[in-house]
This record gives sequence, C-alpha cells and structure tokens, in this order.
Amino acid sequence: MNRGRRFPSWIGAIPILLLLAGWQGLAMSGRVTPNQLPSLLDVAARFAEQMASPDFLADVGVTLLRLFAGFFIALVLGVGLGLAGARTRAGKAIVTPLVRVLGPIPKVALYPAFILLLGFDHASKIALVVADAAFPILLATLHGAGTVEPKLIWSALAAGTPRSRIATSVVLPAAMPSILTGCRIGLVISCVVVFLAEMITSTDGLGHQLVIASRSFITIDMFVALIAISLLGLVLNFLLGQARRFFLRGFPEES
Repeated sequence: MNRGRRFPSWIGAIPILLLLAGWQGLAMSGRVTPNQLPSLLDVAARFAEQMASPDFLADVGVTLLRLFAGFFIALVLGVGLGLAGARTRAGKAIVTPLVRVLGPIPKVALYPAFILLLGFDHASKIALVVADAAFPILLATLHGAGTVEPKLIWSALAAGTPRSRIATSVVLPAAMPSILTGCRIGLVISCVVVFLAEMITSTDGLGHQLVIASRSFITIDMFVALIAISLLGLVLNFLLGQARRFFLRGFPEES
C-alpha cells in the first residue's frame, strides 16, 4: 500500500532557519536598535557565556526540577484516573464530572489559590504544572483505554489473567500510543506553564531571569531566557519521541 511520498526530516528545519535569518537580517538593517532586537549572533554569544555561569545553570536546574516534578505527578494522576474512568463504573462516575467541570477552566486562574495554599516556593508552581499537564494525559488515556478491543480482554481472561490485572497487563499496553501522545502534549504545556509561573512569582528559574532582564531593559538576556526554555522543550520533546519509539516498537504505526 502506498503511504504517500516521504520527505526528508531536515525539511522541518527550513522554517526555523528562515525565521532566524529574518531575525538577523532585521537586527542588521538598522530599523531597530539593539535594545529593541539584539542581533542573533550577539544573543548566541551571550547564551554561550551564560551556559558557563553557575548562577544561570542553577536557574535552569530549578526550572527543570519544577517541570519534571509537575509532569511526573500529572502523568501518574492522568494515567491512573484515565484507566479508572475508562474501565470501571465507579471510576467513570468520578472522572467524567471532573473532566466536564474542571476541563474548561483556564488552570492559570488557579495559581493565586495555589500560592495562598502552598506558598511562593516550588509547591505552588509544581501544582500549576500538574493542573495543566494532567488533563491532556487524562483525556488521551480515557480515549486510548476506551477504544481497546474487547477481544484482547476476553483473550487475556481466557488465558488466566486475573481481572484485577487486566488494566495494567492488557489495557495499559494497548492504550500506550494514545497515552504517549497525551504525554507529548502535556510536556509542552509543562514547559510553558512552569515558565509562566516563574514569571509571575519567583526569585529563581528561567522565568524569573526573563522578568529581571525585562525590568532592567537588558533585552539580550530576555532572549537568552526564551531560547533556553525553547531548547529545553526541544530536547525533552526529542527524548520523549525516542521513548515513544522504544515503548511502541512492534506497533503497526511505528514499523
């Protein structure tokens, strides 16, 4: 069966290269000042300088700590509630109203409440990441677990698999493609949300670095923080893609 023409992977880099070339061209044109838009080359040099700074690396580490903690809690909650909501009546009775009521709420609106309850340190920022990232993982798990072929479950029961292990032994592996897609979305959201939370209230992290730079009108450091979080997201997305290939080896869509 002809699946259509496949284009080389490097084609996806063309729009990014055009954007970077446009940035450098505009900065060199004289139409904007360095304070408005620093040169890409200057930003790259400043980024390399910052990567050798222990203070900057400490801020990167703080951002990663909050991101990973929030994402993994969201992963456990999203997958657990999704499996329960898709495979048990009690779980469905609990999860469905939860999704309908809380799903449409912009989670950033909950951040003041998180600050009041958990304070200004890591906990409130992690809670915001959990609240935002859990929903795409939950919805993806609900979809994946809800579309598992009943024949797989019947076959497992007939082979002697205890009913209590069906969710983890049969449903979870079969729903893995959908779950990993939700994880990819949740990871991107986690990068955005942790950066936003650090911009609102924080004394450390990449978001705090951007706010300090903007208040001091140090535009080049603003772009360094933006590039840092973008590169972190790019690397994490690549690693999750590699994990997806590992976990889904043998699936038809991955072959």
